[in-house]
Amino acid sequence: MSAESSTRQSPPSQSLPRQLLLASRPLSWINTAFPFAAAYLLSTGRIDAALVIGTLFFLVPYNLAMYGVNDVFDYASDVANPRKGGAHGALLAPPLHRATLLAAVLLCAPFVLALVLLGSPASWLVLAVSLFAVAAYSVPGLRFKEIPVLDSLTSSTHFVSPAVYGIVLAGVPFGPVAVIVLLAFFLWGVASHAFGAVQDVQPDRAAGIGSIATALGAAATVRVALACWAVAGLVLLLLIPLGYGWPGALAALLVVPYLVLAWPYRSVSDADSAAATGGWRHFLWVNYAVGFLATLLLIFSAVDTRSLFG
Repeated sequence: MSAESSTRQSPPSQSLPRQLLLASRPLSWINTAFPFAAAYLLSTGRIDAALVIGTLFFLVPYNLAMYGVNDVFDYASDVANPRKGGAHGALLAPPLHRATLLAAVLLCAPFVLALVLLGSPASWLVLAVSLFAVAAYSVPGLRFKEIPVLDSLTSSTHFVSPAVYGIVLAGVPFGPVAVIVLLAFFLWGVASHAFGAVQDVQPDRAAGIGSIATALGAAATVRVALACWAVAGLVLLLLIPLGYGWPGALAALLVVPYLVLAWPYRSVSDADSAAATGGWRHFLWVNYAVGFLATLLLIFSAVDTRSLFG
């Protein structure tokens, strides 16, 4: 969608279901459902109600809550952001805001209730932290997304907490492999959010919104992202002395595509920061390819073991 004016709004002809679907970011559903499903399945080795319910929850309701709530409370700045209105997020007109918030709560509620009944107090705590991070990122009074660095840490929590929840729900202890993988995954999340924030430096500053990118500047933020991806790869090399050198440690190479895509923007100026959108568009598809390769590595690494994460 091209930039028009600061008063542009969502086309009134588009239905609420369509807008809710767009707000939930379908291209990103797998980014939260897969970590939970992989962690739970590798921890238990079984397909049961908890796996199915948890995967469905982190596939759609969780994403509607995370992104839909954000689109509601970010509307004032989104109308001036040419990226909004497509794969990068819905442009929810004010008449849809209340319905979006209500839909997010009502869609999440039955899944959360079922997971609470299936889980333990420890799993309730992790789920509560995950849901708090979802709300705290966007809702007025908290707005972690406007606190530099905390914005990236919270965003990463959105993606890592489903995996942590999967392990805790499975009732298995955290082994060293799980810690290594989760740490690397968290660094990946920080890097991804930081790089994504670069493209919005100008509209965020115009709207008076803080972020890691508005605080550090575009070029410095890209370099922080590059460093986090690189360290994530190095952390995964720690799998080698644990006996997962082949093929597990090959996961360290999965950060390479991100480094290649972000590298050209390492010196981008604040004035030209919107150019980083070109790299970010590729990230949406790289995530699928990397996710597929990560799945293969997890499968091969888990062969002949009851649990990779236990």
